[in-house]
Amino acid sequence: MIRDKVQSKVAKAFDTKLADAVTPFTGEREESGEYVPGQGTNPVTVRYSGRGVFGSFKAEELAPHIEATDTKLTALQNEVTLDSDGSPATPQVDDIIAGQTVKSVRQDPASATWTLALRKSGG
Repeated sequence: MIRDKVQSKVAKAFDTKLADAVTPFTGEREESGEYVPGQGTNPVTVRYSGRGVFGSFKAEELAPHIEATDTKLTALQNEVTLDSDGSPATPQVDDIIAGQTVKSVRQDPASATWTLALRKSGG
């Protein structure tokens, strides 16, 4: 119930007050596919998409796995969906979003938003 209310309010802000800052994004990762006898498993690319606000982390948000140069992506959980079937998607560490590697995946206490730390290659 709280999650629905938070998601509704954030979605409204994404559509109005934050509309200029909201950006669509896509993410992907490779997973092992089905086992084929005599061949093993073939990798499968999992793709998902959503929309969110890209920004920076505040000094108090930095941690051993989050650096000052990382990009902060805040996205509504109910809008991050698998491209294959539209079901909910959960970003994971080492996924690639907007050409950057996911280094941290957190959710708020109401499980309404994802906060991701993205790092450019070589960082």
